[in-house]
Amino acid sequence: MTVIDFTAFIGRLATASGETILPFFRTSLSVDNKSSNDFDPVTEADRAAEAVMRRLIKSNFPQHGIVGEEFGNEREDADYVWVLDPIDGTKSFIAGFPIWGTLIALLHKGTPVFGMMHQPYIGERFSGDNGSAHYSGPSGERRLSVRRCASLKEATVFTTSPLLMNPDDRARFGRIENAARLSRYGGDCYSYCMLAAGHLDLVVETELKPYDIAGLIPIITGAGGVVTTWDGKPAQSGGRIIAAGDPRVHEAAMKLLNA
Repeated sequence: MTVIDFTAFIGRLATASGETILPFFRTSLSVDNKSSNDFDPVTEADRAAEAVMRRLIKSNFPQHGIVGEEFGNEREDADYVWVLDPIDGTKSFIAGFPIWGTLIALLHKGTPVFGMMHQPYIGERFSGDNGSAHYSGPSGERRLSVRRCASLKEATVFTTSPLLMNPDDRARFGRIENAARLSRYGGDCYSYCMLAAGHLDLVVETELKPYDIAGLIPIITGAGGVVTTWDGKPAQSGGRIIAAGDPRVHEAAMKLLNA
């Protein structure tokens, strides 16, 4: 089977997760903290959406593996593995801001071959298969393409928050900020989709988990962008991530981060 065979099913996963999440959004839902040292929130919406997607995958593709943020890993050594983040941007979700999304990735032998970001409140979907990327939403449907940017001094750069970085990484990111035209915070998965859509030029993050980035890689590369770790390795395992629309900006940012 090729990735094309799974496209309709991924749409079903997105629809089911969105229908599960939306009744919780902008309500007085309870929030649990998954971390003993920091604030890592999880809600009933996160758990319910992942449970719905897992049930669909198991009933349709019982031989496939699943890696999920809320309920762990199953058959992760299978040829096909689904990587799920039911709500990427839970902190924005609990604050009522619609800059969160459901991330769905399909890996074949460890490589992300299809990814989708679904924002059900706005009704937007960003998808890609490394060869091309597409948008579907209130403004219609169109192909996604990154924009050209010759240098960091012309670039708009995003990170979710420098407070999520350790002091050394924060200092390295400061070099990027000093060189860039504009630096903005927030966005989580939305930042990467806006990069793929040609609205910004660079996203720099640290300490990402596989489910935070796997679904975004085929979108970024399908739109013509570049996404790696800070040391230039494949990004699907997470860690310190840099994504750029133009390879010139990626190279310049890499030099500053590793200087």
